[in-house]
Amino acid sequence: MGLFIRQDDNRSELQRRLAAELNEKARKRAEIEDQPLPDGVSDSAYIKDTQSTTKFAWLWILLIVAGMIAVIIFITS
Repeated sequence: MGLFIRQDDNRSELQRRLAAELNEKARKRAEIEDQPLPDGVSDSAYIKDTQSTTKFAWLWILLIVAGMIAVIIFITS
């Protein structure tokens, strides 16, 4: 016990402030983590009435690539 007290006496003021700041950050982080996370039901309203990717997604990708190639050919010629 005496060694622990002596070790504390050797700490500089900077070390004490850093330790206090780190403890405060850890306490705040623990408070944030203790809060319940959203379950995704109430905050996912933007997904309502949307569709998943259709079977024609490959066509859109092909058209975009073809358009990029056409632009490159136009610029280089």
